[in-house]
Amino acid sequence: MKRTHGRVVHVESEADLERRLASGSRRLGSWRVAGLDLRGRGADLLGRDVTGAAFLGCRFDDGDDDALVEAGALVLPQVGESPLDVYRGRLYTADELYDADRYRDTLDARAYAWAQEPPDREDALAIALHDHAIDEAITAWTPHHRVAGVMGGHGLRRDEPGYADAARLGRGLAAAGLTVATGGGPGAMEAANLGARLPDDALEAALATVAAVPSFRPSVDAWVRTAREAMDGVPVAAETLGVPTWHYGHEPPNLFATAIAKYLRNATREAVLVEICDAGIVFLPGAAGTVQEVFQDGCENYYADSMSLAPMVLLGERFWTETLPVHPLLTSLARDRPMADHVHLVDTVEEAVAVLAAARPADATGR
Repeated sequence: MKRTHGRVVHVESEADLERRLASGSRRLGSWRVAGLDLRGRGADLLGRDVTGAAFLGCRFDDGDDDALVEAGALVLPQVGESPLDVYRGRLYTADELYDADRYRDTLDARAYAWAQEPPDREDALAIALHDHAIDEAITAWTPHHRVAGVMGGHGLRRDEPGYADAARLGRGLAAAGLTVATGGGPGAMEAANLGARLPDDALEAALATVAAVPSFRPSVDAWVRTAREAMDGVPVAAETLGVPTWHYGHEPPNLFATAIAKYLRNATREAVLVEICDAGIVFLPGAAGTVQEVFQDGCENYYADSMSLAPMVLLGERFWTETLPVHPLLTSLARDRPMADHVHLVDTVEEAVAVLAAARPADATGR
């Protein structure tokens, strides 16, 4: 095993722990062991140098936790009754959230049920620790990606033309070398993640497969099943990110995001989602949530200097000028400011892709 001095080694599975111990590791100072059942392993761990190691939310035989502390380790217990690992060191995968055959039995559903209860002091601490852990994980993830956001309504059905357009938008952005990020839910968000994830030659078949179950209502299980069918045997063409929240837990996270930064606090989630989109954001037709995101991003650009701006693309001329006339207000806000040249109103997926693909890379803008 390579030496790990100077960096954190996240150990989050029994198999990984077994592999690392079997490799002969004697000094565990950079280890961060989270959420594991360590009963029966006390002697093995205490036979090594654990100075500086952290054991977070793990289970121990009586006395082993105290012995590890005396040996120089940091031991923090699980907090409250949360079903979540509040010390996790990485983003979620869809398989982690959908870890049971029936949705009501999954980690995602159990976390939503827990999050609906009024929090006591320990639960409030668990919420803060969990969302901080997701912040840390997404901070480590984003520097390796140039992120393009796609925002849009959760109510868009899989059998509507707008869903296919959103999927083709995601595919076009990914083909341009951008990493598509969405709010991680159903509707337009799912479509963009689907398009970004799947290769060109699999897109039309996938759209036909998921259209058989147009919505997660009335059955999340059927909705999930068709998503899995659409991905079965199809290679991942590009990474794609979902940033959902348990605040809207009645909207299940989509399965097409390859990485999922799921938050408990929606305000944190909204701020992070806008902030990480250094390549710009395409806004599809939506309702209050999408309009909120338009002006949240508009506020970021309004106060940004000329080297820190990113494109804002409103896709759907009639929608954004008549149905919800956001564009006139946004352009009025931008007048005489550096952001004025970064507000775009387009009517086709191809135009939206072209705007973001032509924008300066993040390392040239400073964002």
